[in-house]
Amino acid sequence: MDQIHTPTRHPAFHYAWMILAVGTLVVFASLGLARFGYTKLLPSMQTDLGMDNTQTGGLATANLAGYLALAVAGGALASRYGPRAVISIGLVVAGLGMLFTGLASSIGGAMAWRALTGIGSGASNVPVMALLSAWFVQRRRGLAAGIGVTGSSLALILLGIVIPRILTTYKENGWRICWFAFAGVTLGLAVLAWAALRNRPSDVGLQPLGATEHDEPAVVAPKSGLHWGRVYASGVVWHMGLIYVAFGFSYIIYMTFFDKYLKAEGGYTEQAAGWLLALMGWVSLPCGFILGWVSDVIGRKGALVIIYLIHTAAFALFALWPSPVGFTISAVLFGLSPWTIPAIMAAMCGDLLGPRLAPAGLGFITLFFGIGQAAGPIAAGALADADASKSFSSAFLLAAGVALLGAVGSLLLRRPKG
Repeated sequence: MDQIHTPTRHPAFHYAWMILAVGTLVVFASLGLARFGYTKLLPSMQTDLGMDNTQTGGLATANLAGYLALAVAGGALASRYGPRAVISIGLVVAGLGMLFTGLASSIGGAMAWRALTGIGSGASNVPVMALLSAWFVQRRRGLAAGIGVTGSSLALILLGIVIPRILTTYKENGWRICWFAFAGVTLGLAVLAWAALRNRPSDVGLQPLGATEHDEPAVVAPKSGLHWGRVYASGVVWHMGLIYVAFGFSYIIYMTFFDKYLKAEGGYTEQAAGWLLALMGWVSLPCGFILGWVSDVIGRKGALVIIYLIHTAAFALFALWPSPVGFTISAVLFGLSPWTIPAIMAAMCGDLLGPRLAPAGLGFITLFFGIGQAAGPIAAGALADADASKSFSSAFLLAAGVALLGAVGSLLLRRPKG
């Protein structure tokens, strides 16, 4: 395999920071708006479209199934053709999906457009997280990925403050206007991503941020040199995927029905539920890069165990202490570490597979994550419909149990041989 070593440069402003800033905005749109926007809009959509709880879960599952469909393909395409093009096209698809969701007049139509939104999200979010592995050396990848995932935190803050005002002002059409606004922002960010992102530091004559002469050299490998077996035949990668299922299944139940549970069973107003969601966002804003840095220091495995245990407590409290105090503690606990597991998984893929194969590796384990996400909402909705009181308490307890399994699986994770 041919290697091209470029001299280490130390510019006053390293372009990796631009990649990280734009990458954070990509996460803001592809996850924060495209997925978590549904959390606040679900009650209004449910009323306007006449859905029961199982159907609301099915609508979320359609979005997550679309995400799943492109998670593996998007990562592999990014490894083959470069993340920049795949991310930009993915954002365009997600933006169009949100636009048409706002125009939906039936459950079937809304489901189709939510699936399209998920396809765009998977094509943009997975490659952008893996892109950071190419721009930061190993000892800084956890920190970089932790900063990148705060795009979702920024979205929670915005959603919690802005959506209640739009819904109050525009009444039954408020949820449609919100989707139109999300679409406009996402399409604008697609243009920014194409203009600003670069596939690797060598494209602009740089080494990864933090590199020295003893660190990873800039390597330009021919496309035929990609060793896919390192991704798909690795026992450690499969183990990571199984751990990732637990996060996908558990957190999406919590986030999908968070707003609905507060208003239907906790007596919260639209504004009060919005402020609690915004509080979660504010708490999570610094925690992504703090815990990402912690994973750089104590190791990815230890950080995963800690985070899964925090999630277990947060989900259980939401069900077992249905009061403003319990809800607030639960939201703050989850806010300590909501997006750090994806950040750590992205960093682990970079550690294990290197920058060229990291997008494919992250795409592969996101297949498992997506299966968990797709199963979670519809299972939770069905549990609520089966309950005589239509309560989601049992669904949140199920989420807590699955998160605990994630902690156990993380504890059993081993280093790859060699």
